[in-house]
Amino acid sequence: MQTITVHDLKQKQENGESFFLLDVRDYHEYLVSNIDGYHIPYEELDKRWEEISDHAESELIVMCRSGNTSIDACKKLKEKGFNNVISLQGGMMRWAKEIDPSLPVM
Repeated sequence: MQTITVHDLKQKQENGESFFLLDVRDYHEYLVSNIDGYHIPYEELDKRWEEISDHAESELIVMCRSGNTSIDACKKLKEKGFNNVISLQGGMMRWAKEIDPSLPVM
């Protein structure tokens, strides 16, 4: 499984690189803090993956709270035909710790 660090993701954002960010955390976690990813909770991914099917060939970075659920989400998306899925290492917890400590994380 491909992964990306929070620092590499931040660099991609700053450089204006093309990628699609998918946040698979629960609703309450997303409402508390987010970094503008498209939100589909992991539990709903099997039912809602078609919402993002236009991005099947895009670089698709998946994030969760700690980095574990995003790995499972990447596997599900690969099964649905997404070819370039990448898990964010450490998820929102690492992003808040290393990139933006002002963000609360549940």
